Amino acid sequence: MPPMRKPPWVLPAARDPAAGDAVRRLMRELGLATVCESARCPNLGECLGAGTATFLVLGGACTRRCGFCAVAKGPPSPPDPDEPAAVADGVRRLGLDHAVVTSVTRDDLPDGGAAHFAATVRAIREAVPGARVELLVPDFAGAPGALETVLAAGPDVLAHNLATVPRLYPRARPGADYPRSLALLRRARGAAPGVATKSGLMAGLGEGIEEMAAVMRDLAAAGVAALTVGQYLQPGRDNLPVERYLAPAEFDAIAAGARAAGIARVAAGPLVRSSYRARELHAG
Repeated sequence: MPPMRKPPWVLPAARDPAAGDAVRRLMRELGLATVCESARCPNLGECLGAGTATFLVLGGACTRRCGFCAVAKGPPSPPDPDEPAAVADGVRRLGLDHAVVTSVTRDDLPDGGAAHFAATVRAIREAVPGARVELLVPDFAGAPGALETVLAAGPDVLAHNLATVPRLYPRARPGADYPRSLALLRRARGAAPGVATKSGLMAGLGEGIEEMAAVMRDLAAAGVAALTVGQYLQPGRDNLPVERYLAPAEFDAIAAGARAAGIARVAAGPLVRSSYRARELHAG
């Protein structure tokens, strides 16, 4: 079956092809990667053109094979001990006052990469003392003490994406576990009440309206403070197909439902992604 035609509201606005070249040059100079490029984000031109990016640490190869993700899979490289300082330098040179750092999933590491995240937070704090630091972390495969290691470094925002509804995990998120992911968010809220917790969901993978509503209730019960919801867009032919394109009004209804469930900060729309305009979501 041929892929569905994309409606106009999921097409990014046309931008100058050179937009973001300064950010790309800096990333190459520092030997860093961005999830914006690795995940083929539709907002790539907008964000890099605005002089911002989401840093991708712990290498370019993920140890899991999520059906929706374009990030490369394969044997990972050892963590680069100089990477935290390089990220901090990137934050400083870009003049960011809200830095977002994520990673590939590293099930090969005993702590899932938690110590590397913590080192990156500390390096940013030293280089740019006033910057807000947001981490989008994996589930660390449930490694004991991993979450506590990250929280001890003092991030301002701790995000972990549930991504989709539990029924679709075997197809969309093999290797992940819905209760484990939800428990990570709940534990983060309990262990560090001053750290805002955040999650992200995709729509259009075949989830039902009530299934989505149930996930949002679970997130609210876990004390999650912020939620992003965006349209799933198939990044490559080997990834899961789009089951449905939601209209903008449907995203407005999802946002209203999330707020009604008790999630204070919500960004929902066709092109919303977990780190898209992260600064604005947590401003104020």
